[in-house]
This record gives sequence, structure tokens and C-alpha cells, in this order.
Amino acid sequence: MYKKILVPMDGSDPSRRALLEALSLAGLTHGTVRVIYVVDEPALFAMSGYFDPTAVRQAIEDDANTVTAAARETMRTSGVTGDTQIIESDNIGEDVATSIETAATAYGADLVVMGTHGRRGVRRMVIGSVAERFLRVSTCPVLLIRADDANS
Repeated sequence: MYKKILVPMDGSDPSRRALLEALSLAGLTHGTVRVIYVVDEPALFAMSGYFDPTAVRQAIEDDANTVTAAARETMRTSGVTGDTQIIESDNIGEDVATSIETAATAYGADLVVMGTHGRRGVRRMVIGSVAERFLRVSTCPVLLIRADDANS
């Protein structure tokens, strides 16, 4: 049974759909949900040469607070117990996928439910896929929820 479900969110439609699926599963199993938002420190560092790092960091923190507040409200209205956490990748060698795995292990997650854009071909190659990288490092079951338009 899935008693502890972790949901990485980034504010995208697939991540919101993943939260709804996780809440449905948690409701059936009387489980709890933890929503995480990962602040990618190496990406912030890379952008600092082009943009004011303070403004970029503030924008990301604002987004993280907005996403986690919306997730808490969704959990509250669904009647499922849960919490949110904003985490930061620690160093250049730790990407978002590794940060998610670290958070899942620390939480003792039985399941990770995450959204994926379902990109293929050149777009996936250029943009990359956190979900795909996470699948490679995950030590617990993963449920991927695709975007409505999987070709986007």
C-alpha cells in the first residue's frame, strides 16, 4: 500500500495533474502526500552571468511559494493529510532528479507521482527530461502522469 506519496511540483499542468492523482491514491489508501519544489542552485548560478542573481532567486522563491501554497490548498480541500517542502539542490553534481530521490528517501516515500511533458525527439534531447533522469535513479515505484497534449 502506498502510505507515503511524494509529488515533485514545478507549477506545470502535468505536475498539477500528478498532485490530483496522488491525492486520489492517498485518499484510497489513507496515506499522506508530501509536495516538493526543487530550487535548482546550479541553474541559478549559470544564469547569474546574464541576469541579476538576486532578482532571479527572488522570482524562483516567489514561484516556489505560490506552487506550494496552491498545493496545500488542494490537499486541504481534498481532505488528504500532507505537507509541502521547498528544497535546494546542493551542488553542481546534484541535479533536480537526484534532489527528488534524496527527498523521497528522506521522506520514506512508498511512491513518487510526477508529471511529465511527454516530449519526444529533438525537443526532449534539447530540453531534457527530469522524469526520465529520475526513473534511472529512483529506489521506489514511480507513477508518471503525462500532459494532456503529449506532443508539446
